[in-house]
Amino acid sequence: MVRAIKTKKKTTVSAKSRKKRILLIEDDSFLSGMYIAKLTLENFEVLLASDGQEGIELAKKSKPDLILLDLLLPKVDGYTVLKTIKKNRALASIPVILLTNLTQKENIEKAMKYQVEDYLIKAHFMPSEVIEKVKRILRQRR
Repeated sequence: MVRAIKTKKKTTVSAKSRKKRILLIEDDSFLSGMYIAKLTLENFEVLLASDGQEGIELAKKSKPDLILLDLLLPKVDGYTVLKTIKKNRALASIPVILLTNLTQKENIEKAMKYQVEDYLIKAHFMPSEVIEKVKRILRQRR
């Protein structure tokens, strides 16, 4: 009697071939749903945190390739999230794009101290423009 033995091939995914992981930290369910759909269509893996505390935890756990961060968040605000990420050696080099409705000069200056990649006012940018910025930053980081 001859038995066939099935073996499982172990496949590894290189960093270049895996989907780029985007962490979206946004509490507005309409906006987050829209960005998740658009980023997924562009072949990104998207993780969602709906408050700042969850965003910090997900960043530590998942080590995303880029973070889209709102500043006005429940539990922990976006500035605290940004400060925590930039102080963490394992996370500090992750590019962060702020996506917010805060337009005051002092808010922008405060955020830029943390070397964010961009500060985008939600009302001034179409989602497709945000996606293009994400792609450009990730291309530059290769």
